[in-house]
Amino acid sequence: MDNYIRHAFKMKLKSGFEKEYKKRHDEIWPELSTLLSETGISDYSIFLDEETLILFAVQKLHKDFNKEVLPNHPLVKKWWSYMADIMETNSDNSPKEKPLVEVFHLD
Repeated sequence: MDNYIRHAFKMKLKSGFEKEYKKRHDEIWPELSTLLSETGISDYSIFLDEETLILFAVQKLHKDFNKEVLPNHPLVKKWWSYMADIMETNSDNSPKEKPLVEVFHLD
């Protein structure tokens, strides 16, 4: 684990799109999965709180992960556009994210 940092954040799903969100991620583009792995993201999970429609994401980032690479990559921008109709987004279609602070961890 020394080579990785756990990173957690939350996003918000629009009402009525729970099944569509899951479907799109079940069918995630292989080239996007490869890009995420190649840039240093692993062990990536997203959970949905069905009462609030809050999406909770947690991932491991390699210690050399560069957070500037993905937001500028054309494939990521294409994915954001694809997802923008079912999530709360910023003006550039990126999902509105709020980082979460780790307060406990048990290995």
